[in-house]
Parts: sequence; structure tokens; C-alpha cells
Amino acid sequence: MNVSGILVKCLPQYVDELAVSLDSSGLCEVYLKDESGKIIVVIEGEDIGEEMGKLKKVMLIPHVISADMVYSYNEDELSQAKESFEIINKRVPEILKKECVDASEIVYGGDLKRKM
Repeated sequence: MNVSGILVKCLPQYVDELAVSLDSSGLCEVYLKDESGKIIVVIEGEDIGEEMGKLKKVMLIPHVISADMVYSYNEDELSQAKESFEIINKRVPEILKKECVDASEIVYGGDLKRKM
């Protein structure tokens, strides 16, 4: 499942009308709107192709000046990220995982010159 945040822009006088149209379109959910003509919506799809199809349909709704994908989230990416975090967490020394550590207890054994 993919979830994406879309920024939709319209003329300020159409923001309320467009928000209703977007919400009732079945393509997306309206989460925020402001008087300047910006509306934030969320679309969902099984894959990026389905989301892009919905985005194109949103662009065709009357009064939409632009609709741009701002953020995209994929469940598979979260699983991969969790695995990466677990690997990284195993490499972090235990002393750095503690809430309160006196800096004098931390001993650095690396070489910054070789890293740069």
C-alpha cells in the first residue's frame, strides 16, 4: 500500500468549493485547506502507478491550478528501514544508548582524518 501527500492549489475564491469536490471525488481525502488556495490531500493506492493515475484525475477537477506530490510512503520501505535501523543499532556502543552518560565516560577510538 502506498500513501502520498498532495498539495493542490487553486484561486482563493474556489478553495471551499474545490475542497468539497476533492473530498467527494473518491480519489483522495482532504486534510487541510487555507484561505490562500492551498489544499493538502492524501491519496492511497496499491502501487505508485495507481497513485499517479489518481493524481492525474485530481489535476482534471475544475478549479485545480496544480497538484503536486509532496510525499510518498510505501509499506515495503518501512520494513526495509526497520531492518537497517536494527543493523545500525547493533553497531552503536551500549554506552551511547544510555539516557544519562557523563561525556568523560565516552572514549573515542577512531580517526577523523581517515574519514574525511
